[in-house]
Amino acid sequence: MTADNEVTGGAPTAHDGAGGAHPGGDVHTGSPLTRQPRAVVAIAAATVAVLLAVSPWYGYHRDELYFRMLGERPRLGYFDTPPLTPVIARMSTAIFGDTVVALRIVPALCAGALVVLVALAARELSGGRAAQILAAAGTATSVLPLLAGHSLLTLTPDLVLWSAITLCLLRVLLRGDGRYWLWTGALCGIAAYNRDLIVVLLGCVGLGVLVAGPREVLRDRRLWAGALLALVIASPNLLYQMTHDWPQFQMADALRIDEGADNRVSFLPLQIVLLGPVQAVICVAGWLRLWRNRRVRSLAIAYPVACALILYTGGRPDYAGGFLLYLFAAGCVSAAGWRWRRALITALAVNAVVAVVVALPVVPAASLGGTPVAAMNEVARESVGMRDVAAQTAQAVNALPAAERAGAVLLAANYGEAGALHRWAGEFGLPAVYSGHNELWWWGPPPKETRVVVSVGYPPAGLATVFARCAPAGTLSGMPGEEQGVPITVCHDPVQPWRELWPRVRHYS
Repeated sequence: MTADNEVTGGAPTAHDGAGGAHPGGDVHTGSPLTRQPRAVVAIAAATVAVLLAVSPWYGYHRDELYFRMLGERPRLGYFDTPPLTPVIARMSTAIFGDTVVALRIVPALCAGALVVLVALAARELSGGRAAQILAAAGTATSVLPLLAGHSLLTLTPDLVLWSAITLCLLRVLLRGDGRYWLWTGALCGIAAYNRDLIVVLLGCVGLGVLVAGPREVLRDRRLWAGALLALVIASPNLLYQMTHDWPQFQMADALRIDEGADNRVSFLPLQIVLLGPVQAVICVAGWLRLWRNRRVRSLAIAYPVACALILYTGGRPDYAGGFLLYLFAAGCVSAAGWRWRRALITALAVNAVVAVVVALPVVPAASLGGTPVAAMNEVARESVGMRDVAAQTAQAVNALPAAERAGAVLLAANYGEAGALHRWAGEFGLPAVYSGHNELWWWGPPPKETRVVVSVGYPPAGLATVFARCAPAGTLSGMPGEEQGVPITVCHDPVQPWRELWPRVRHYS
């Protein structure tokens, strides 16, 4: 049976019904990429092309500047993030050049890969050509994949790795093919270098298998071989965590305190918005489809369990994005057979326009701050004006007497400011930048002889307690993000040695 002549109307197959699929039943075999409908590949290629075309619009997102900065100091881990995304930033700038476009080549390629992976998941669930094309098109025009494909975020490799792992799990559960446990282990080991959240996917699906089956897959020796492989691959990252007092747990606690309440309030609405309202309806159909099939019921169970866990811990709503994508893939198998497909296609087209406007930099940067897009899309608003952070700080630096300017340093309140000051230091002649935020605090304080500091973002009242004298030097302006209105302050003569002062500037968020 080929991908082109499968039933597309959601009719029962060997995968459906109470009994579910069985090894050796009506399953897909052969090379998945060669059996993908050409339209899926075309949609993936078009997605990459569009994302590359808009990649220079606006500018660096604050996280991209931070990852670029971290990537210049390769390590097994950083206090607030595993090393994969900073390594991608380092490789991108080394290969393609130190530009915003260079940083966004890998995200665009990841978005194209994600489109194919979601279509493959639909195919694995007995989706025919129509279901696969629907899955590809719906993914390519969803808010979350477009955001992850436009900017280099930790979310970018996460969605691809999680979707690849889900595809392997589907092949284990539906085909009974234990070889995919090894692939699952290898991918999980790699995913641990991006975010430790991969344990949420594995734990929730594992709980689902224990509750609903098929439990026989747990008796496959290759499961434990895959687990060992994941442990071996992830061991350097785990060793870093163990020897640094488990910083990821410390960061999770800091984020819970700082953002947990807001995350809980926005969690349920964003489950609809992350992909789009139309896709959310299809996700509901996907959840029902998975629930009715005993062999993949564990995936249906995993999503509400994950939601409960994320809500309890105050995690960000996008942590559930990987779950939504496989629900959407399953829903496309059902939706391909709905009688009102024309209305569905029209609704998806309207949703696509909205998603592009919300997720991509199509609203003119000069007017972004006055639009709902700025309120809805943190990535957009924090990608406008970051160069101005460096330019306006340079004005304060250049106003210093020459003798003071020669020994001055910059002190940034957050990693976005630090990343911007570091990125354009050469262009504007800025001194070295230091920060007490997250990983940057661990890079240490300014040299002990430093007497003049140009602070960006730290409250003047707090600075007055650690320096003999401080004077305002302006405020950042002309940007829609959180840097708007933050103070620039020039301070002289720290009241204590820097090694004693440095613990006072540390903060995590």
